Amino acid sequence: MVFCVLLALCMISNVKSTHTFRNHNVKHRDHIEENSLSLSDILPQKPKHYDKNRAPKLQGQPTVVYFHVTVLSLDSINEESMTYVTDIFLAQSWRDPRLRFPENMSEEYRILDVEWLHNIWRPDCFFKNAKSVTFHEMTIPNHYLWLYHDKTLLYMSKLTLVLSCAMKFESYPHDTQICSMMIESLSHTDHDLVFIWNMTDPLVVNPTIELPQLDISNNYTTDCTIEYSTGNFTCLAIVFNLRRRLGYHLFHTYIPSALIVVMSWISFWIKPEAIPARVTLGVTSLLTLATQNTQSQQSLPPVSYVKAIDVWMSSCSVFVFLSLMEFAVVNNFMGPVATKAMKGYSDEDITSQFNEYRGIDEPRFSTASQPQYDTFCHGKNIALCIDQFSRFFFPFSFIILNIVYWTTFL
Repeated sequence: MVFCVLLALCMISNVKSTHTFRNHNVKHRDHIEENSLSLSDILPQKPKHYDKNRAPKLQGQPTVVYFHVTVLSLDSINEESMTYVTDIFLAQSWRDPRLRFPENMSEEYRILDVEWLHNIWRPDCFFKNAKSVTFHEMTIPNHYLWLYHDKTLLYMSKLTLVLSCAMKFESYPHDTQICSMMIESLSHTDHDLVFIWNMTDPLVVNPTIELPQLDISNNYTTDCTIEYSTGNFTCLAIVFNLRRRLGYHLFHTYIPSALIVVMSWISFWIKPEAIPARVTLGVTSLLTLATQNTQSQQSLPPVSYVKAIDVWMSSCSVFVFLSLMEFAVVNNFMGPVATKAMKGYSDEDITSQFNEYRGIDEPRFSTASQPQYDTFCHGKNIALCIDQFSRFFFPFSFIILNIVYWTTFL
C-alpha cells in the first residue's frame, strides 16, 4: 500500500516537471518571436505600393539625407598622377515614412540586415571625383544598417577612396594644394533629393594624420550643388588645404644650389692666367646645377607654365653662366702678351709674342711700338679690376635675388 502511494506521488511530480519545462519552452519561443524581425515587418502591408526607386517625399518636399564623414587616414599624395588616397567612415541617415514601425521593437534602434537595402529605397550617392572605391570586407563586411523609432535609417560603411585632385604648381614648392571629396546624387534632382551635412558633427578628421611633405592646414565642408542640362543635382564636398613643407626642398634643392653658385665665385679669386682651373670650375658648376634642376622636378608632371622652383634654378644657372662669361671678358683683356708676362716669360719671348700678335716678322719691336705694348699691359690691370668688381657685385646681386624671391613666394 505504501509502495503504491509513493509511486503515485512520483508520477504526479513528473507531470508537473514536464508541464513546467513545456511552459518555459513556450515562453522562450515567444520571446524569440518577439525579438526577431523580418523585412515584411517594416515594409508596408501592401508591398506593391512601395516603390524602392522613388524617394520618400513627405508632403511634396524633397527627401533630406544627412551625411557625416570620419576621415581615418589621408596619404599617398601623388603629384604626377594628381591623386590622393583616404580611408573614411561614411554615415548616411534619412527618414522613410512609408516604412512600418515594428510592433515588437522596444529598443531605441534596431540593427537590420544590410541586404534589405536592395528592397527599400536608399540614397544614390557616389563620389564624383573618385577614380576607385574599395569596400572593406575584412574580417566581416564593414557596414551596418540601423532603424530608429521615427523610421529614420542610418547606414554606415568604411571605404578606401582614390580621389583626383586638380593640383597647381605655379608656386611649387611653396604651394598649397586644395583637394576635395565630392558626394553627389546620381539620378535624383534637388526636387526629389537634397544632401545636407549633419548639423552637429559633419566632419571628423583623425588628428594623428601625418604626411611626409604636406600639412593639412585647414579642412571644411561645403555645398557643391551643380546645374546640368537635366537639372540641379545635390552635392556635398569636403575640402582639404594641403600646405607643402619647405624643409625637404630647403636641404635638397635651395641650399645645394646656392652653394654651387657661391662655389662658382671662387674663380674670381683665382689668377686670370689659370685658364684650365677657372674654365673647369665654371663648366662643372653649370653642369651640376643642371643635373640638380632635373632631379628636383622628377616627381612633378611636365607642365607648360613656369614654377617657383624654375625661377630659382634658372636664376642660379644665370649666375653661374655669368661667372663663366666674366672670365671670358677677363681673358680677352689679358691678351697673349700680358698672360705670358704674368707667367714670368723673358722680354725676348714677350717681344716675339707681341710681334706675332701684331703680325710683324721682326724679332724685336721698335720704340714706336711701346704705346701698344703699354696698352696690352694695361689690359692686365683692367682684368684684375673686373675680378675685384665681380667679387662684390655677384654676391650683392644674389642677395637681392634672394630677398625678392623669398618675399614673393613665402
